[in-house]
Amino acid sequence: MGHGHGHGGTGEAAASASGRYVRRLALSLLVLLAFLVVEVVVGFMTSSLALLSDAGHMLTDVLGIGMALAAITAARRTSGSRSTFGLYRVEVLAALANAVLLFGVAGYILYEAIGRLASPPEVPGLPMMLTAAAGLVANLVVFALLRRGADESLNVRGAYLEVLADTVGSVGVLIGGALTWGFGWGLADPIVAVAVGLFVLPRTYKLARQALRILVQQAPEGVDVERMHGDLVDIEPVTEVHDLHVWTLTSGMEVASAHLTTVSEADHCDVLASAQRLLSERYHIEHATLQIEPHDRTTGCHSLRW
Repeated sequence: MGHGHGHGGTGEAAASASGRYVRRLALSLLVLLAFLVVEVVVGFMTSSLALLSDAGHMLTDVLGIGMALAAITAARRTSGSRSTFGLYRVEVLAALANAVLLFGVAGYILYEAIGRLASPPEVPGLPMMLTAAAGLVANLVVFALLRRGADESLNVRGAYLEVLADTVGSVGVLIGGALTWGFGWGLADPIVAVAVGLFVLPRTYKLARQALRILVQQAPEGVDVERMHGDLVDIEPVTEVHDLHVWTLTSGMEVASAHLTTVSEADHCDVLASAQRLLSERYHIEHATLQIEPHDRTTGCHSLRW
């Protein structure tokens, strides 16, 4: 009986997807932090809920990107006797924390906006428009910085979704400011705030669901475990596959383990190499721990029920 594991790809590929975007995240943090101060000051001076709503989302952007950077830094720590997989799950926890933060901000803004619909305050439209325009430029810069990373990393995607929501919020505030300035329509401010909140909520739900899927160790989306089981059984000397597990450690780091039962005369090195190659090429899983068991020397692991 033998066992082994494989690591495919280069050192860059072996790193988490989030880790490749540290510089872009740091630059995004500086851009948003600088503008947040401006937006909060103008929002309080003009009593604009839409502008403060946008500032609230900007704050979640800053906190979210800060958490993402902190999580990546923690995840880069080498594994040890107490953290044999490293701390990559911290990145997923940061994404989930971002989702909770977004839920809270959106809920609060919706609550405040509904209260203002009955008695909208006077809000100067021109300062709203100028501040929203500057915020839109800042968000578009950060949006461009994070767009590529959002396709690879759940952690970066959390920050990206926050910036996307804030970009929409800046457009909404700009429109609301124009309506208030041009027509004196006071309801534009709370209506824009409600629209931004409703835009954020479904995207936040999707982010939270993806983070929870990883945390409860479900199989990665797009990986058919039954098909993988069949493909492993189809390897020539293999007669049975059991204890097959597939999960995601963090974005871009899928992991698998399995026991492969073979005929007695099988070459275990060849079986191991074939299985690792199959998982790498067909399922893009570069870290697989595989145990090879001759059919007459199985270890009784079938009795496990968890």
